[in-house]
Amino acid sequence: MAYTEPYDALDEKTREISRAITSLREELEAVDWYNQRVATSKDESLKEVMAHNRDEEIEHASMTIEWLRRNMDKWDDELRTYMFTSGSLLEAEEGEEGGSSHDSSLSIGSLKG
Repeated sequence: MAYTEPYDALDEKTREISRAITSLREELEAVDWYNQRVATSKDESLKEVMAHNRDEEIEHASMTIEWLRRNMDKWDDELRTYMFTSGSLLEAEEGEEGGSSHDSSLSIGSLKG
């Protein structure tokens, strides 16, 4: 694991977060590798095995994201903004940054007497 700052300067929580992010990166990379192999394999039984392996890696990545949500500031807020939503992700971002354009309760017009 590579640290950009001196190891001894990092507190234990920061080191644990770094471990989780490194693990997440590795899990996502494995998902990509298995997914490519599933897409190109000609042997159906091998495809099934590799699809199973890919899905296991997705499970591991999901568990790590949940650990990050519980243990690193901002993850919870961002996941609540974007996860399990429908519609444009960019509109969700705009709503998060500048107040929701769909929420008229705080519009300038509502402040007028």
